[in-house]
Amino acid sequence: MSSPRPAAGVGPVRRRVLADHVFDQLLTMLLDGSLPAGSNLNIDGLARQLDVSPTPVREALARLEATGMVRRVALRGYSVAPEPTVKELADLMDARLAVEPVNAWYACQRGGPEFLAALEQAVADLEAAPNGPTYQDFRDYWAADERFHELVAEAADNGYLHAAYAALGGLLQRFRQFSGRGVTDKEVAVREHRAVLDALRSGDADLARKLMAEHIEGVKSRALAERA
Repeated sequence: MSSPRPAAGVGPVRRRVLADHVFDQLLTMLLDGSLPAGSNLNIDGLARQLDVSPTPVREALARLEATGMVRRVALRGYSVAPEPTVKELADLMDARLAVEPVNAWYACQRGGPEFLAALEQAVADLEAAPNGPTYQDFRDYWAADERFHELVAEAADNGYLHAAYAALGGLLQRFRQFSGRGVTDKEVAVREHRAVLDALRSGDADLARKLMAEHIEGVKSRALAERA
């Protein structure tokens, strides 16, 4: 009697889970400073350190390259990107200003009760999350912040705007990589997120757009002040 065949998709699912796990581990190492700026990244060495094959490490580094946190040079492999310049930070925030207020305007018109409930939970999680000095301390805060903005982008229901937002969201990780002191503006940031949520709940699309722009402007000014 032949052995039962494995369930379809088990292999790919396990591989995807492993790849995501390796990605999360490498992201943590980048954000907590274990992999400092400019250092070379040896795929085989990282695979041994993480007790995996080189394949998920290679896949994770390719994903991290899209965030700008690591760079790949032909014939030299991957290395950790250098610290971003002040101009790069300002340019990224200006790009967010071109996309996210528009997302909020559309989301206000297209998002339903489930969207608002999920957004409320994101703000609650943002408020409850710790904001200590290490990545392990404030990763939940960043996750809640990302979820808030992702929910707005999804509710806008515009694939092109969402693609633009996703590209910028990935690049934002590079700047968080060098934040150094963790979350220093939690109280004001929570207020800004809640103000956007209240505007969305009220159905005032113009106000939602205005408050999202003010939030991004606030993030920009606070981030630039820290780099001064």
